[in-house]
Amino acid sequence: MSEISETTGGVVWQSSPPGSIYDYIRVASFSLGPDGRVDRWSRRAADLFGVPAHEARGKDPVEAFMPPELRARGHRRVAEILDGREWTGLVPFRIPGTPDEPGAPGRERPHGLAEMYVMPTETETGERAALCIVVDVRALRRIETDLAASQAIFGQSPFGFLLFDTDLTVRRANQRFASVFGGAADDHRGRTVHDYLAKPEADRMTTALRRVLDTGESVNDLRITGAAPGARIRRSWSVNLYRVHGGSGRPIGVAGLGVDVTRRQNAAREAASARRNLALLNEAGARIGNSLDLEATARELLDVAVPGFCDLASVDLYQSLLTGDEAPPGRWGSSHDIGHGAGSAELRRVAFASAVSDTPLRTDACHGQAGDPGGPAPIEVGAVHRYPFNSPCAGALRTGRVRTVPGTDGGPVHSTLVVPMTAHDTVVGLARFSRTKGSEPFGDRDRALAVELAARAAVCIDNARLYRREHERALILQRSLLPPGDPEAAGLDIACRYLPGTDAAEVGGDWFDVIELPGHRTALVIGDVMGRGLRAAVAMGELRTAVRTLAQLDLEPAEVLSHLDEIARGLGAPIGAQQSRAHKNRGPELAEVYLATCVYAVYDPVTRRCTFANAGHLPPVLVEPGEPARLLDVPPGMPLGVGGEPFEEVEVELAEGALLALYTDGLVESRDLPLDEGLSAFRRALADRDRPLEDVCDRVLTTLDTGHGEDDIALLMARIQGLPAEAVGDWTLLREPRSVGRARELARTQLTAWGLDALVDTVELLVSELVTNALRYGEGEIRLRLLRERTLVCEVWDAGLVQPRRRRAKDTDEGGRGLQLVGLLSSSWGARRTPRGKTVWFELALPGADGAAEPTVDQLLSMF
Repeated sequence: MSEISETTGGVVWQSSPPGSIYDYIRVASFSLGPDGRVDRWSRRAADLFGVPAHEARGKDPVEAFMPPELRARGHRRVAEILDGREWTGLVPFRIPGTPDEPGAPGRERPHGLAEMYVMPTETETGERAALCIVVDVRALRRIETDLAASQAIFGQSPFGFLLFDTDLTVRRANQRFASVFGGAADDHRGRTVHDYLAKPEADRMTTALRRVLDTGESVNDLRITGAAPGARIRRSWSVNLYRVHGGSGRPIGVAGLGVDVTRRQNAAREAASARRNLALLNEAGARIGNSLDLEATARELLDVAVPGFCDLASVDLYQSLLTGDEAPPGRWGSSHDIGHGAGSAELRRVAFASAVSDTPLRTDACHGQAGDPGGPAPIEVGAVHRYPFNSPCAGALRTGRVRTVPGTDGGPVHSTLVVPMTAHDTVVGLARFSRTKGSEPFGDRDRALAVELAARAAVCIDNARLYRREHERALILQRSLLPPGDPEAAGLDIACRYLPGTDAAEVGGDWFDVIELPGHRTALVIGDVMGRGLRAAVAMGELRTAVRTLAQLDLEPAEVLSHLDEIARGLGAPIGAQQSRAHKNRGPELAEVYLATCVYAVYDPVTRRCTFANAGHLPPVLVEPGEPARLLDVPPGMPLGVGGEPFEEVEVELAEGALLALYTDGLVESRDLPLDEGLSAFRRALADRDRPLEDVCDRVLTTLDTGHGEDDIALLMARIQGLPAEAVGDWTLLREPRSVGRARELARTQLTAWGLDALVDTVELLVSELVTNALRYGEGEIRLRLLRERTLVCEVWDAGLVQPRRRRAKDTDEGGRGLQLVGLLSSSWGARRTPRGKTVWFELALPGADGAAEPTVDQLLSMF
């Protein structure tokens, strides 16, 4: 290809462009005059022989350039040429002049070999001359070698090879490229990248070619995706581009080497997918199941899956599981066993997550078709629904096997994995993972990962279900053991609060109780079993029952705690070992140790005195009128279950209107609240004691940080209201027979003053029986006391220690029926020991109140 340079006198002069073949083979020329000497010397000859023109002109070329042994033959050839003969042949030559290397004088450059073509010419005077065309044979050999190597690399390369011209059309393609894209190698000449690739990829390739051609900067590992003609599978190529230059250094095009990296890319994608899946499993292990909450665990699963695994996800759990049934309806076996509901039982959507939309999409493969305006609405979180029996979701629930559901036409979702959540052969719910258009479809590895994620979440959800069931049962048990409703007591205004720990914490063993004792006295109890869970709640129930039983014996507080200590030490002992000597000194390896703290207090409204005994519990708080709240100095003693140490009692006289507070450590102690600070804050919260007692309780719980949920909280508060003097009748009787009549008279007068005439006859009869027994079987002086509060209580005191015992009299006995009569006519009766003897008492309901029914004739006759 040549280009037009100029036009002069109608003659067109042409010259080869830089980078032509002559630049590679180094063609030189010179001419010989009639005398056989050089008369013209070209620049290329100067370059080839290393001799400038002014030195070469006038020299005999044979003598100057040919080796000595060839000069005679050379002179003959020159003579023949000057006679008009043409000659072509190889001529050895040496390059005279400067040494080949600096520092090596006398050493000539190596000999060369030239291919020479000599043409006879004539001078202006008609004399014979010659024109010599010389080619360096070494350059020709290099060109041959380069062409052979280029052909081997270009034609035999296992990689696709293209050479683009400066206009970015294909100048040459190798056979490997043609075998992929069809036809022979020559068929691809003149094509562009748009003939092979889709427009986006072709534009990207064209931009890269243009940049390489303009800047000379190579492009390595340019990833191009496309499909060969007639092939459906898209392949990936790695393309390397570099600029190609001519002999003069001018850019003549861009070479492209393409390598099919589809397998490599697929392997890299698989490896990346495996790494991603391992990372997801690792994240799932760290994030799923951190809370024992069903809904929270479902949300944790979706937080891991979206967007790392899928674009949309939801979790449905069986409604029966959430409402606390024994087991969900999704139990299935290894065969074709179908659970209750056959996969279409009620479920509740407990969690939803999306990387493409904030709300559930209207597309639901298990409920309806995408884009159907009359189809079902999206299922919102919290909604209860059923899957149709023949739907893939119901089928997955029935069989316990994962299903792949394709997306619907026109919808944003192209595939969904429906994965049953199975734990211990029980399907607890359904997880659905969806990918939208533009994301890769689910593969086998993705199915396995989805099953693993759902299984991990299912185990955590089943554990949460079991824990919730145990927690609720323990809580029910614990609440059932607390006083029902608002406790009432004579001479006390009582308010109480009980706050269980949060769902994340186990049930504790806190309890309190208000027990009515004879003589309108009241036992106030608060305790805390150390440890948590159902066993602590059961131990608490046993101790509470024991307290109530011991309270009915009307023992002193210290005695009650001593008996409780023995009971606590026997709770964890093997059956039959409670009383053994070895059991009392057992180690923890033989039986579980139950420890508990407890405060037991008995309040007498007549004297407004309260007796306290403490077994390792926090001290009661007392707020007296006009005084700051203070901790009562009650010896703490050892916790119940330790044994070996007696308990001390402290008796305190309480002022009218004083406020007494019993509490557990959950109110005043937590990880962030030291005990001393908690007690100080508690005392400050009780400063405003004149408010209604219920308001004081609320203020305490509001002021203190009771929302930590780390422990149960029990609070029992009582405001002191002693019995007024007019509600008490107290007399001392001499130890003589006429004191029986005196007792009847005193009782009748007091009842009349109180307006209780309806009870006069019954009270006179029963007082006569008790005073008579005191005279007959007791010792010392006799004391009669009547107490009127919510009921009427009659007490007869004496110094004797023998407790009355009710017995059935024989038909022939004239006596022995007094206590039977007391039991029939009173609401309740009993006897208790006192520091100076005993007290026998009975209780009657006031007129108009619900009390014991009048005895029937048969009951009266049964005494005889």
